[in-house]
Amino acid sequence: MLAIRIPRRKAVALATAAVLAGLAAPAATATPATATATTTATTTTASYDPAYYDAAAGKTGTALKSALHTIISDQTKLSYSAVWEALKVTDQDPNNSNNVILLYSGISRSKSLNGGDVGDWNREHVWAKSHGDFGTSTGPGTDLHHLRPEDVQVNSIRGNKDFDNGGGSFTNSGGSLTDSNSFEPRDAVKGDVARMILYMAVRYEGTDGWPDLEPNDSVTNGTNPYHGRLSVLKQWHQEDPPSAFERNRNDVIHDSYQHNRNPFIDHPEWVESIW
Repeated sequence: MLAIRIPRRKAVALATAAVLAGLAAPAATATPATATATTTATTTTASYDPAYYDAAAGKTGTALKSALHTIISDQTKLSYSAVWEALKVTDQDPNNSNNVILLYSGISRSKSLNGGDVGDWNREHVWAKSHGDFGTSTGPGTDLHHLRPEDVQVNSIRGNKDFDNGGGSFTNSGGSLTDSNSFEPRDAVKGDVARMILYMAVRYEGTDGWPDLEPNDSVTNGTNPYHGRLSVLKQWHQEDPPSAFERNRNDVIHDSYQHNRNPFIDHPEWVESIW
């Protein structure tokens, strides 16, 4: 289980670069989980005010999911154009402040190369925006908790495929794999992908004009508001626990942009409690 950190209030924007600079680069391979987590809301594990999750204390299952939905739905929403600049901060390379780390590729690329041409990076929707047909409008289409920088061509290769094990390599894959109907991210971010998908399933429950997003065990979801494969995502979540990079990203989104958090980064044990 992760150690309890000292709570902190919102950081000023000028502190962000200093925090990022002090982090280790994302690991090349996944680190296996070493402890069995509990399934109730009892442990605080990240550098934030622990009162943030007070309404979830002691809950499990659907009651926990409902409480977390209420908590994380209190957020500031960004425009799609504002996401460009936000990603330059949330995904900054800890070893080079001029660059961002690309999610699936693991490549460090200049922040200035954001766009739509070969060699650029663009905004990858980890929960594919066609799964529920929410597009890029303000809401799930602009939620930083599942938007990440990625190489334009790699983003296209991933497309709207569900996540699963297996497939072949491709240019700039960084160890990621794909086949005709699924995509497997590189080992170092498998857990990140799982926690982003599960965040979206809790945040968007069909109560605010957007589809009710849910994980399932399919890789043929098409435009339905579902994403898979849940059994594999849960496995990835266990095998690749939250890294310093991922925890810092959660802090930056909370402190400087949306003012909400991904609860499965702060409390990995809640995945098993809900699913």
